[in-house]
Amino acid sequence: MRLYDFKRGHKKTLDEIENIMRELFGDVRKENEHLLASFGALEKIEVWIENGKMAAETESKKVDSSLAQETLRKWNDFLFRVTGYTAKERKKKMTKT
Repeated sequence: MRLYDFKRGHKKTLDEIENIMRELFGDVRKENEHLLASFGALEKIEVWIENGKMAAETESKKVDSSLAQETLRKWNDFLFRVTGYTAKERKKKMTKT
């Protein structure tokens, strides 16, 4: 599980996150305040709010390189749209702590 901070002014509700997930990944289920989806190389995407942060857990599977690249692009787009941080900014934040 990984926790993601929201950039100032970017905090999203679970319903807003669900809409973004549906737009990017397709079908999304809601179970006990957790959002569940799958896309490409990500067999399982589980997202919820924990202590004011977005928590995410993923399980991946082996796929060809083009699908892996598409999956990574969509995942990074999702994280940017939800948290407001780019991949570079998220990496920098994680190395600080």
